[in-house]
Amino acid sequence: MFTGIVEELGSVESIQDFRYRFVGPVVAQDAKIGDSIAVNGCCLTVVALAGDSWEADVSPETLRCTCLGALKVGDRINLERPLRLADRLGGHLVAGHVDGVGVVVARPPELAVRIPAELTRYCVSKGSITIDGVSLTIVSVQEDVVSFAIIPHTAAVTTLGIKEVGETVDVEADLLAKHVEQLMRSNVPSERPPSQCSSLRDRRS
Repeated sequence: MFTGIVEELGSVESIQDFRYRFVGPVVAQDAKIGDSIAVNGCCLTVVALAGDSWEADVSPETLRCTCLGALKVGDRINLERPLRLADRLGGHLVAGHVDGVGVVVARPPELAVRIPAELTRYCVSKGSITIDGVSLTIVSVQEDVVSFAIIPHTAAVTTLGIKEVGETVDVEADLLAKHVEQLMRSNVPSERPPSQCSSLRDRRS
């Protein structure tokens, strides 16, 4: 579980098949094999450590459903370690499970992202959403375009400040909103909701 408060801007050091090596001294300093680290909002498992660098294996499914497959050596990335129970919850509860890929249609300070249409039902003004691992407050929702007011600090310490129009971003909808929807649907006797796995598979096939 994460908060969407990016700890540092890291970078991609190497890519070999499905093994990615990232540089991030802050998140690597106390990491252990098997720990989780969020890369642009996608939860990955540490499989190797070497100084300020760490490695993770990325499955074909993850590459297909996130923006990680578009990364190149030298690209900057948002990094965050998991939430500890004693930590302050500065953003919102983030699972690190990407729901879809969005496209930047306007740059900060008035950032706008076109998101998959099926995710817009989780978006409300002043609600929360995660864009490339950054917890953001929604300003407005116009059809499938969600807008945000990005302060200079956020633009400077995350990849949002260097994203260009047309570039893709990972999107995770609000976890609590998804759970509430599932609970509400389960209370309707005539409707048996599909499992999360089958619904995702059907939507992405």
